[in-house]
Amino acid sequence: MNNWINIGFYQATWLAAIAGAARGWWWAGPAMLAVFAAWQLSVSNERRADLEVMACAAIAGFAVDTLCVRGGIFTYAAPVPSPDFAPIWIVALWMSFALTLNHSLTWLKAHLALASVLGAVGAPLAYLAAARGWNALSFAARPALALGALAIAWAILAPTLFYLARHLVRKHRAPPVLHGALR
Repeated sequence: MNNWINIGFYQATWLAAIAGAARGWWWAGPAMLAVFAAWQLSVSNERRADLEVMACAAIAGFAVDTLCVRGGIFTYAAPVPSPDFAPIWIVALWMSFALTLNHSLTWLKAHLALASVLGAVGAPLAYLAAARGWNALSFAARPALALGALAIAWAILAPTLFYLARHLVRKHRAPPVLHGALR
């Protein structure tokens, strides 16, 4: 049941962020992420791993989307804090995605090649929907270039984030090493 709630919160965060940004409400996505994170972390057995993978996803998302903005690939609606960087609401989406890695999408940790394919297809489609359906972002003159860049980035980042999530769960579940126990 918790995995269905996880999926629902992820989708609600996506919708709040995209629809909010399109209306200039940059805060809607981060606000929904706060609700999602509060619930997920309260029920998670992987709390520490979730927090760490969220931080890594925030950094990766900020870097990738800032490179796209700086490279003139696309621009964002509600570009808070600056039109020169990835906006807060898109970083909130990356963090929201990270909250699915140890929960509703945990099965992909054992299928990294599939995670790569799904990332390469799914992420560009999500950005396209945000642009065409909601006007939350605008592609430069050549949308195919933007979608191709996103496909490459997500083909690399999706399996990397799943691998990281798997590693962090194992790391935090490992029994503590007793110093001097092997003497």
